[in-house]
Amino acid sequence: MSAARIGSGHYLFERVDDWDKEHRASFGVVSSVAVDSDQRVRVWHRGADPLLSLDSDGKRVGAWGAGLVRDPHGIFAVEDGSIWLVDRDAHEVLCLGRDGRVGLRLGQRDSPAHNAPFSHPADVALSKSGEIFVADGYGNSLVHRFTSTGKHILSWGGPGSLAGQFRVPHGVWVDSQDVVYVADRENNRVQCFTTGGIFIDQWTDFYRPTDVFMDAEGIIYVTDHVARLTVLDRGGHILARGRLGDRPHSLWGDRKGNLYIALALEKRVEKYARVR
Repeated sequence: MSAARIGSGHYLFERVDDWDKEHRASFGVVSSVAVDSDQRVRVWHRGADPLLSLDSDGKRVGAWGAGLVRDPHGIFAVEDGSIWLVDRDAHEVLCLGRDGRVGLRLGQRDSPAHNAPFSHPADVALSKSGEIFVADGYGNSLVHRFTSTGKHILSWGGPGSLAGQFRVPHGVWVDSQDVVYVADRENNRVQCFTTGGIFIDQWTDFYRPTDVFMDAEGIIYVTDHVARLTVLDRGGHILARGRLGDRPHSLWGDRKGNLYIALALEKRVEKYARVR
């Protein structure tokens, strides 16, 4: 069990005990979590209804995807109400509209590609302009960039530990200044790039980082396998840290500053309320 309070100073959070208690029996491995434009918590897990929608109190308000996906992994919520989903072992990334229908699909379902989109992709993120970035981290060691309509623009990376190389790029985020942050899990670092794939910087004080989230204030949150939450500014300076439950796999924040942490092996989601 993680600590009741984590972080410090302005970045202090208190765990909301049993927030997800009503749904734990139905959760499979919880891969990812996101908060959509209606402030619903979207839980992307490997259970019977793989995309569950919960309100801020943990009450179920919807579900999607029974029998439609093979291996839920990454998720990204867009302000227009759409949700991007990574189906890792189907080698596919898909966009779910506000109406619940699948629109754009990236990749060839059930057709892994070597050094091309995709081979067991891990995560997806969109830039402010709507370009799509995919961390293709389990079969390939690449990040792919697409136009908003799904046209492949470029890929960068390759296996290794040098700057710009990856060993399981597991999480990806793009900020409002078009900096791409990649959780380079097996290299124990977060790397920063331009959207053209040019290396900017790397932050190394992590152990197997899994996900990156940035809030509206430009504050960056990273989960890793210590198990730990790290709060940083854009320059990579650590502002706060705290211990989480076992193997945090993904995180997202809501407009009130609360955090939701997907704990894969514990098959649950922890909510941390921001302490003002």
